Amino acid sequence: MRLSNRNKVPVYNFINTVLLMMLLGGVTAFFLEEYRFDVLGEESYLLIIVPILLLIVYYLSGRQVFEYDSDGEALNFKNRNVLPFLDKALSDEFPKYKLMKYEVVNLYFVKRLYITISSKNSGSTILKYEISYLTRREISDLKVSLNKVIKTNNENKEASVNINDNRRIFA
Repeated sequence: MRLSNRNKVPVYNFINTVLLMMLLGGVTAFFLEEYRFDVLGEESYLLIIVPILLLIVYYLSGRQVFEYDSDGEALNFKNRNVLPFLDKALSDEFPKYKLMKYEVVNLYFVKRLYITISSKNSGSTILKYEISYLTRREISDLKVSLNKVIKTNNENKEASVNINDNRRIFA
């Protein structure tokens, strides 16, 4: 299964541009208010504070673009920001049989996906992805796909345990 919200990049760029224009307009209005008009008084600081808070919420909610691909023998996860200079993109690829479990954490504005994979060195590794900009339907599809992979892994483990038990009985 493939899942991607890459087609929404123009919307995220538009939101980013509007928020930056609001900040620029707020700063301009603040300086005009302070040095020219003096109508608002102390509330003039809201002209700067509100756009800054909106930008902080927008950027703290995580990377906007999430891509998932479970076709073939490997799982591919990509998570990147719309602005490439703002944050390093995450890209992971590993065999399906290494997937142990996953967890979706849903806070107010932030949704995160935690993937636990088996590792030779440390036993297990947790990978973190930000999925705040996925719709409920996309998150549901992602969960179904990951559950299917985990179910297949558990069935394969049980089959290998049964084979090993049979070898001990006949040996």
